[in-house]
Amino acid sequence: MTTSPVRHLTFDARNPLVIAAFWSRLTGFPVDAESDEEEALVECEPGLLFIAVPEAKTAKNRLHLDLQPPAGTRDEYVDKAVELGATIAADHRKPDGTGWVTLRDPEGNEFCVERSAAERAG
Repeated sequence: MTTSPVRHLTFDARNPLVIAAFWSRLTGFPVDAESDEEEALVECEPGLLFIAVPEAKTAKNRLHLDLQPPAGTRDEYVDKAVELGATIAADHRKPDGTGWVTLRDPEGNEFCVERSAAERAG
């Protein structure tokens, strides 16, 4: 079995616990019990680690997550993300059902939501 050397994807955050809670609710993965105001971890593979920094995000991410809904549709997952506090940055959905939506989490980090596996297979 091959193990990935990537342990965490690390994000600067103004409020690590708040942003980890957002990502936990969106992905369904728990926040590590040892998380605190300085460092919060969403337990997935690789982990999503949020580290406290004093400054706000000022530029576009050089790296972002592409999410595939584990159940339901892309549009339902986008709606869920918005209900949790995300905002739509760019909508790349096409009339034929293909495409993706670029969103920003509550601290402005960009991520994309693609179609689910079931939608792509259909």
